[in-house]
Amino acid sequence: MLNIKHILYDFLIEKGLSKDTSRFLNMLVLLLAVVLVAFAIDYVTKRLLWRFSSSIAKRTKTDFDNILIDNKLPRNVAHIVPLVILIEFVPQIFSDFLYAENIILKTLKVVGIILTLSIIRSILKSIKDYLKTITSYRDKPIDSYIQVFMIFAWLVGAFSAIAILTGISFFKFATTLGAASAIIILIFKDTILGFVASIQVSINDMVRIGDWITFEKYGADGDVIEINLATVKVQNWDMTITTIPTYALISDSFKNWRGMQSSGGRRIKRSVIIKVSTIKFLTEEDIEKLKKIQLVSEYIESKSKEIIDYNTEHGADKSVLINGINLTNFGVFRKYLQTYVENHSAINEKMTLMVRQLEPTSQGIPMEIYCFSKDQRWENYEFIIGDIFDHVLAAVKYFELEIYELALGNKV
Repeated sequence: MLNIKHILYDFLIEKGLSKDTSRFLNMLVLLLAVVLVAFAIDYVTKRLLWRFSSSIAKRTKTDFDNILIDNKLPRNVAHIVPLVILIEFVPQIFSDFLYAENIILKTLKVVGIILTLSIIRSILKSIKDYLKTITSYRDKPIDSYIQVFMIFAWLVGAFSAIAILTGISFFKFATTLGAASAIIILIFKDTILGFVASIQVSINDMVRIGDWITFEKYGADGDVIEINLATVKVQNWDMTITTIPTYALISDSFKNWRGMQSSGGRRIKRSVIIKVSTIKFLTEEDIEKLKKIQLVSEYIESKSKEIIDYNTEHGADKSVLINGINLTNFGVFRKYLQTYVENHSAINEKMTLMVRQLEPTSQGIPMEIYCFSKDQRWENYEFIIGDIFDHVLAAVKYFELEIYELALGNKV
């Protein structure tokens, strides 16, 4: 290696400067020169690596190399060369200033650890992004595996940095820490749990300030107003404050309504129970009567024609109503509700919308409306539901159907 430690010292002595001043100026000039050279090499290396990696990426069929470039792997690798140069020349630059040499060497080694972790992170993130482009891996918990590797890498890096700064060997430091870990965990259990939980909550983007969450175990139902290391504060709709341990967010189940709020709709899923005894086939008189209902008149016209053609073709004996195929008041009512909801101004027609018949129960057959309101605000949402089901309850009698009510007997 080139010996530069006294390259200016003799010259400055000859000029009549004192030894201490000559040493200091010699160190200052050498430091400035090496730093400038390191920056220049860093710039050139980054450009060369970027061009080389881009050229290779264009020629290959795989997307993995493109992902490595997007995650800044070439740039991080380029920093290695100037860092090695600085570490090599520091002993010569500070040969007359041993205390400063020790501090700067330790600092550069810690920077090397951080750079190594950045390279590992770029590689792991690239692997994650690449695997997510493969269909068979899209439903796998890749993020969790990457997080475990990164946590382990950061722990090793932190232990190595502390070992360098304290002058203790890595293995001795790790052994000492392991012996004390039981006491540390016992004393700082809640803090450690909260710290780990807050990292996972942040990385997985489970909760943000302003999110509406429901956590039945703790009686929380409202907006998140504060996220700390140990606790999450929720302002409920009645203006009370519920405090939840941060680690409970990863150990227990809760509901976050953010997806609903950002989706453009809030789900409506409610049913009425129709008495089975009121469901019947429609006679010609019933059909003519229901044709006057505008929302289903066109449907009844087209459906009646299909039924007549089918029954005629198959020679159905319509003296008995059950023969052939027929319209029912229940089916027409379902079609009416479907059309009514589709035309409701407060319903988001771009999201799932259907009226369906559920499994019969001992009380009757549930008719469920499943759709999404455009307005997610609680007050307006409840008003929309009320408006729809006010109409449903009033309309059911026009189809000669009845809604189930539990009979408790009449008091005279």
